[in-house]
Amino acid sequence: MATTTPNKIISFTILLFITMNITNGQAQPNQSTLVFYLQDVGKGPKATVSPVIGINGKVWSYNTFGTIFVVDDPVTISPSSYSTQIGRAQGIITVTSQDGANVNIVLSIVFNNAQYAGSTLEIQGTSHQSDNLRELGVVSGTGRFRFARGFAVFETISYDPTYSQSVIRLTVTLVIP
Repeated sequence: MATTTPNKIISFTILLFITMNITNGQAQPNQSTLVFYLQDVGKGPKATVSPVIGINGKVWSYNTFGTIFVVDDPVTISPSSYSTQIGRAQGIITVTSQDGANVNIVLSIVFNNAQYAGSTLEIQGTSHQSDNLRELGVVSGTGRFRFARGFAVFETISYDPTYSQSVIRLTVTLVIP
């Protein structure tokens, strides 16, 4: 007859604990989903995204390899540009594929509202520009979002070509330890 040793009991307990915490995609107790809207303007005196450098002799555009943009979009609680602003989306977008299909995004959501003032979410990844839903990783955060991990889904919900103005729904799913 086999005897039960303390090591076997500890190993079984750890395995049981890990198994109980695997949720097959279901929400974890410390998981949150937040929804924001980016007010993105590409032309005119109130532009919030602008090319800053590109390859000499080429047009600096969203589909020209090597073009780098800076971003400072207002972040609001609803799609209306007049809704309450809760922060800024500040960062860099670089066209990284030769055919212009992909951009690499490094973006900080810098909160200035009462609930999250001084906190940030750090988003990074490659975005395929023609996809309706573009998923990037949440790689970190500060303040209320310290050690955050997760993913962010960007969805363009409206576009005005006259001013190159977009409203982008940003759905962020986070796990904060």
